[in-house]
Amino acid sequence: MNRWTGKAGSFEEWLDYIRSDAEIMSNVTHWRTIPSREAQFAPLPPLLHQRLRDALSGRGINGLYRHQADAFDAVSRGRHVVAVTPTASGKTYCYNLPVLQSLLDNDEGRALYLFPTKALAQDQVAELQELANLMDVDIKTHTYDGDTPPTVRNAIRNAGHIVVTNPDMLHSAILPHHTKWVKLFENLKFIVIDEVHAYRGVFGSHVANVIRRLKRIAAFYGSRPQFICASATIDNPREHAEALIGEAVTLVDNNGAPMGEKHFVFYNPPVVNKQLGIRKSSVLETRKLAALLLKQGIQTIVFARSRVRVELLLTYLQELVRDKLAPSTIRGYRGGYLPNLRREIERGLRSGEIRGVVSTNALELGIDIGQLQACVLNGYPGTVASTWQQSGRAGRRQESSVTFMVASSNPLDQYMIQNPDFFFNRPPERALIHPDNLLILIDHVKCAAYELPFNRGDVFGGEKLEDLMEFLVEEKVLHYADDRWYWMNQSFPAHNISLRSAAQENFVIVDLTDSQHRVLGEVDRFSAPTLIHEEAIYIHEGVQYQVEKLDYPEKKAYVRQVDVEYYTDAQLAVELKVLHVDKEASTGELLRQYGELTVNAKATIFKKIRLSTHENIGSGPIHLPEEELHTSGYWFSFSEEAAARRSKNEMQFALLGIANVLVHIAPLYLMCDPFDIRVVPQVKAVHTERPTIYFYDRYPGGIGLSERLYQVHDELISRAKALIARCSCLSGCPACVGPIEEVGLLGKEQAMQLLTEVGGAE
Repeated sequence: MNRWTGKAGSFEEWLDYIRSDAEIMSNVTHWRTIPSREAQFAPLPPLLHQRLRDALSGRGINGLYRHQADAFDAVSRGRHVVAVTPTASGKTYCYNLPVLQSLLDNDEGRALYLFPTKALAQDQVAELQELANLMDVDIKTHTYDGDTPPTVRNAIRNAGHIVVTNPDMLHSAILPHHTKWVKLFENLKFIVIDEVHAYRGVFGSHVANVIRRLKRIAAFYGSRPQFICASATIDNPREHAEALIGEAVTLVDNNGAPMGEKHFVFYNPPVVNKQLGIRKSSVLETRKLAALLLKQGIQTIVFARSRVRVELLLTYLQELVRDKLAPSTIRGYRGGYLPNLRREIERGLRSGEIRGVVSTNALELGIDIGQLQACVLNGYPGTVASTWQQSGRAGRRQESSVTFMVASSNPLDQYMIQNPDFFFNRPPERALIHPDNLLILIDHVKCAAYELPFNRGDVFGGEKLEDLMEFLVEEKVLHYADDRWYWMNQSFPAHNISLRSAAQENFVIVDLTDSQHRVLGEVDRFSAPTLIHEEAIYIHEGVQYQVEKLDYPEKKAYVRQVDVEYYTDAQLAVELKVLHVDKEASTGELLRQYGELTVNAKATIFKKIRLSTHENIGSGPIHLPEEELHTSGYWFSFSEEAAARRSKNEMQFALLGIANVLVHIAPLYLMCDPFDIRVVPQVKAVHTERPTIYFYDRYPGGIGLSERLYQVHDELISRAKALIARCSCLSGCPACVGPIEEVGLLGKEQAMQLLTEVGGAE
């Protein structure tokens, strides 16, 4: 086996070989070389405990990176902190050092660590235990999650110095039973929240309310903990952290970690059908590039967006490199693997025994997997922030590295691959939350009232508490006596409240694949007709399931695992009614507005869309009742003159084409799934009587997505024009305005004409 020696010049020679390969380079749209960066050190803080100094010295550390020292200093001065630096820059020390320092000074102190995944939590416990062993002190660190045995739970409650958990466990198992956690809450000095960029949208809005409840209980027991947050690079880290924890925060973002030279290569598979705009499969091109890397002995990570693609690529690669590498040296990594198998793969990557790994975004977060030299992304990961996170898994220890991003036919992928400056020159997306969304707020006020009675004058969020309390008294959930509101219901509220949906009237998804029927997850009521109608392909952790039966009255969907080369997309017949306009502005001939909407939606038909090419390969009817949603939206209307210049049919195709482009590029500005926001074109809107395109948040009450789009309207229109203009198809395709069968032979031309005529955004 040609093991990679890492000797000087070898990696560069391999890159030169790629540059000289005409077939590969004909598909490379951009090659960016980011120069290496030296580390910027600061001396160990004078206040740092001697035992900690000795432990760091035992690891060969005699100074801190600049951001680590700044974080320690800010925490020492009593500030709440958010540290924002790239992957593998040592953010862990930003919170571990102050927490360990505090515990060395006061053995009675306690800290609570929140991580979005179990794997990260396990990583942290191992890291903390190693430092404690080097210091020769008994600092008890434990994970408290669904896998924690009941016998261990009591010991953690009473004696755990550092409790490592996740928001779901905090919400449903710790806060409602705070009387069992008196030792923790009486002595709580620090709350650490890692990967704060992961807490956005509905989930982040819920977590912000869980933190409000956590602070309320801590205050009841007489403690006022300090928050230390860490995040990947996003556009609004301080603002987001402050919205999440409800406190003023000091931003630490002067990254002092070193970085090796990084090559970032944008790769667009060749067009195989110009008329339809269909390109060669991104999976096959990813396979080719990854095999080339692995055969050269370059340790490589491949990211795919679904578990199905992970397994597909893994099989392909093990077969392709069989002559050079044993299949056991190339592994998959995804949700659904047992914890022991995950740990084994992580160890193999760190030691170098495993030469290649194909992963979902499960390895995007900061789990230590050592030093990799190459990263291949199968498709754009969905956000600039995630792309940098995944790319950052290669070249972690000052070595040179290369990342290939292989585009699919998806419009967002095509926009990114053809506009490299947009990717490299703009900050990552904004993380948005709306903790005061009324439905989410009421859920957590119920939970908070169960945990502790509310006094008149108490504050919880931005809403007037008295009005909420009176509503809950009328609903016979609370009882009012002596200026206090008490929980009076028999039920336990947190048990029925999911942190991942805004309205709690959810549909339960039951997997019938084997005899042990299990609940896969939940879908909110408004999403059910489009996500879990009969024959829908429902994807859970990357695995495909087909809906066999939807029991609408009982709110249950019965699914069975399948392996198909398509996904389903439901068509909604939508009626929109504008309730209130909060903001408006004009740009050229376009009037844009933002406000409150009611949406009456009825799912009518579903389409089967091929995964590799986004072609429509079939359809079927949906027979379900209408649903109503009250939410926030942004819409823009074209002038009456623009409408008069074209027939109703031409306007309909033009609007549909523009809407198809916009719904795919809107996530450029939002850290969200494209499904979180909906777009509806109307040739003659009831509200304005003009041709109008509406966006609305697909969650009751809204979570701030459409408001953000209202703010970036001009840029959004400009991006849409650029994408349509640069697409190489003749008349429209899945990578721009949509396939010809949807928008007609002139759909692309009409969409471009309409956008050009109204002007106002270049």
